[in-house]
Amino acid sequence: MLYSKIEGTGPEAEGRTGEAKPLVILHGFLGMSDNWKTLSGQYSAEGFEVHALDLRNHGRSFHSDEFTYEAMAGDLLEYCTGHGLQTIDLLGHSMGGKVAMLFAVTYPEKVNRLIIADIAPKSYAPHHDDILAALNAVDFSKKPGRAEVEAIMKPFVPDVGTRQFLMKNLYWETPEQLAFRFNLNVFNKSKDIIGEPLPDDARFDKPVLFIRGANSRYIHDEDMELIEKHFPQARLETVANAGHWLHAENPKDFFADTIAFLKA
Repeated sequence: MLYSKIEGTGPEAEGRTGEAKPLVILHGFLGMSDNWKTLSGQYSAEGFEVHALDLRNHGRSFHSDEFTYEAMAGDLLEYCTGHGLQTIDLLGHSMGGKVAMLFAVTYPEKVNRLIIADIAPKSYAPHHDDILAALNAVDFSKKPGRAEVEAIMKPFVPDVGTRQFLMKNLYWETPEQLAFRFNLNVFNKSKDIIGEPLPDDARFDKPVLFIRGANSRYIHDEDMELIEKHFPQARLETVANAGHWLHAENPKDFFADTIAFLKA
């Protein structure tokens, strides 16, 4: 089962009170539940039982050669069943947003409200080549330290924020050996899967919030026609002073927009 971090009343507490509403959060490609720690606490303070998951081949969850959106949606169903979550509010960012969309159209009875952060249901051309090249350039057999790993990645990924995001995946596999938590071998073979569109006939008729960064190019105004085809009750909000990682770059406005939607 998927690894998760739970905030609020959950299975790890003494008992479920029934008062907290389950909110499941799905990170993006090369991310993990840790990316949502601060926001998870904020949602929890507003009365939600927050389940921030590590998707397969990411974070502390299991590794598998099967890496498809269908498999990841199936993992989420198994997680909900295992944790007794009958219905959920669901928030997904980027790749996690694609998983969330597919889960909602496949199991509409499980989802009350859906939030999709900075991704559309359309096809995207592969655009992670530089990042994957940076990750593949790191030779852990030479036992590099954190500073050395960052120096190796810098020519491929000049943006310091992106490098820091990737560096969060480092951990000490042994006292002298760093490693990445994610399954890089599978990502090398399956990178084209990340950009796959939602199936053409997919439809979810409950409330949906699409939220994008003002400086991001992942959701264009003209994408609303396709979005509304799949999600007739969708609306679009834009977070100022933020790019693709809008929840990290402007968490205040991201939280304000999303909590207003969840509590409407």
